[in-house]
Amino acid sequence: MKTPFAYRNELTISVNVSDLDAAIEWYTDTLGFELEYKLDDQGWCELRTPQAGVTVGLGETEQLEHGGTVPVFGVEDIGAARSHIEGKGTRFDGETREVAGMVKLATFYDPDGNAWMLAQTLDGMPR
Repeated sequence: MKTPFAYRNELTISVNVSDLDAAIEWYTDTLGFELEYKLDDQGWCELRTPQAGVTVGLGETEQLEHGGTVPVFGVEDIGAARSHIEGKGTRFDGETREVAGMVKLATFYDPDGNAWMLAQTLDGMPR
């Protein structure tokens, strides 16, 4: 792919949270992310995800703003992933949806109301 400038194989998803320590606990316990570093004086940390080159940055703020961006993590078994996340008391937005034999999708929310999505690719998905 030709791009107008050089990209690195890195992506950080920045998420606003109301309580940094509580958010770190939720993201590590519920999603299995690993804390890379935490800057208490900045109210910021980064968590490593299972996806190579993808981290989640958590920024503590009093004014939570939720944008339209919804990070989507591909999973092998959406039922198992959803069961684990729901078992931690996490709220989902309705039932898991299927797009005509292509993909199964389930949206859930972190403790601050930020939307995240799980996606399981099915055999009919174009590549």
